[in-house]
Amino acid sequence: MKNYFYALCAAFLAACSGQKKADLIVYNAAVYTVDSTFSKASAFAVKDGKFVAVGDSATVFAQFQSDSLVDAQGKPVYPGLYDAHAHFYGLGQMLDQADLVDTQSPEEIIERLKKYQAEHPDAVWIIGRGWDQNDWPVKEFPTKDILDKAFPNNPVYLTRIDGHAGWVNSKALQLAKITAETKTEGGLVVLKNGQPTGVLIDRAQQLVRALNPTPTKEDITSKLLKAQAMCFQYGLTNVGDAGLSPDVIDHIDSLQKAGTLKIRLYPMVSVSQENIEKMLKKGIYVSDRLNVRSFKIYADGALGSRGACLLKPYSDAPETTGFLLFSPTELEKWISQLANSEFQANTHCIGDSSNRLMLNLYAKYLKGKNNRRWRIEHSQIVDAADVAKFGDYSILPSAQPTHATSDMYWAGQRLGKDREKNGYIFKTLMEQNQKIALGTDFPVEAVSPFYTFHSAVYRQDAKGFPAGGYQVENALTREQTLRGMTIWSAYGNFEENRLGSIELGKAADFVILEKDLMTAPANELRELKVNKTYVAGEKVFERK
Repeated sequence: MKNYFYALCAAFLAACSGQKKADLIVYNAAVYTVDSTFSKASAFAVKDGKFVAVGDSATVFAQFQSDSLVDAQGKPVYPGLYDAHAHFYGLGQMLDQADLVDTQSPEEIIERLKKYQAEHPDAVWIIGRGWDQNDWPVKEFPTKDILDKAFPNNPVYLTRIDGHAGWVNSKALQLAKITAETKTEGGLVVLKNGQPTGVLIDRAQQLVRALNPTPTKEDITSKLLKAQAMCFQYGLTNVGDAGLSPDVIDHIDSLQKAGTLKIRLYPMVSVSQENIEKMLKKGIYVSDRLNVRSFKIYADGALGSRGACLLKPYSDAPETTGFLLFSPTELEKWISQLANSEFQANTHCIGDSSNRLMLNLYAKYLKGKNNRRWRIEHSQIVDAADVAKFGDYSILPSAQPTHATSDMYWAGQRLGKDREKNGYIFKTLMEQNQKIALGTDFPVEAVSPFYTFHSAVYRQDAKGFPAGGYQVENALTREQTLRGMTIWSAYGNFEENRLGSIELGKAADFVILEKDLMTAPANELRELKVNKTYVAGEKVFERK
């Protein structure tokens, strides 16, 4: 109450003394600036979308006055939150598809698909995402039979939760002309008794996906706006989209310039020779809210679908080590071209073999310490012999803490207990460069950054399992986690001088929460609510 009264008095005095005019003043707040000393403040002023004063309420009001005042009522305020690695457009797509997340059996999936079909009677294709056989009583890949029985006349395409496997029916197989003889580099048509089961791994999915209805520009806009609304609801102001076509990126740019799309995005261009030649000719493109300077490369698939490339066979499938999605020769061809440009290389690596391959390729072209900020996306299973390469060649790990708490129930089965210890080593990786960029990989995982925070710090699921945490020796502190969700992610985007913290001259992206990330009990972290989200000083979300 004393702080509130003092702030009002200071505001009155400032108005009388003709101090500078601000567009917005936030006061009576617990501000975590996330600057180099992790200092705290209680107020700040915003002018022309930037922070122009940060400090205590008396100091800020002595410098600035404003017609727009926000009394934070003692609530915690943080820099706008980053998701360093997600699929922003993919989230929008998923919101228009059948939601299969958390389904407990193939039969439950059929029920959801029938409901979806009833709600979309004109749809020819039945498209959904989110199934995970690891959640079912029988933890094996499904087959097309149950889909054929329920949907004999409509092609069905269902993406696994991680995006690295698809489940289709016979109609879709027929349209795509997929047979037992179909082969695809970097992908697999799963067979049983010599015939396709309906499960397609990694690049084999494209054979069916290419036949899915092509969205119009209006469809793309609708999906992007739906994704934006959900991100703002969770306090996300900056999202790295891990793999987009140049055409979608151009559409995003037009929407941002029109003021329709307000979120900041760091889209990684989906790698192909055509896209490399196009973008290297065009060059890095940075606007106020768009940052196009990187390529997304896939080295391997996912652990859950056994597409991650391992140094030794899977413990629960000794006939396979997984596989690369592209040959080492092709991967090096792309890396060598990016090395001679200003663009970043951001490579998806899950298995210890793919991590070793890409770390060695990066090392070959980076040649020691550097400021290229090339990233390994996921950095999920890294052999102990390869960890130091992150520091030796200034390679930034970009990780998703919720992957650890989603995979922990079965990761040991895939890897064996000894090799499992090389997985999800966030603290060890952070220590190599004193930085780690954090994200969710949504819609593979939930959008909420508070799940990220809880998983990183406590290494537990929503129910507090396991007691004491999963491989807790690699937990991050609360400060490290918040930095990974703000300033360290900004660093990974070459944005740390204008975004990622509440400091003078930086863009006024910030979020006001109901409870404090730094002090809330572990069992409350996942349920934290965002009260308000601001981008460039503009309120873009308010909880009712």
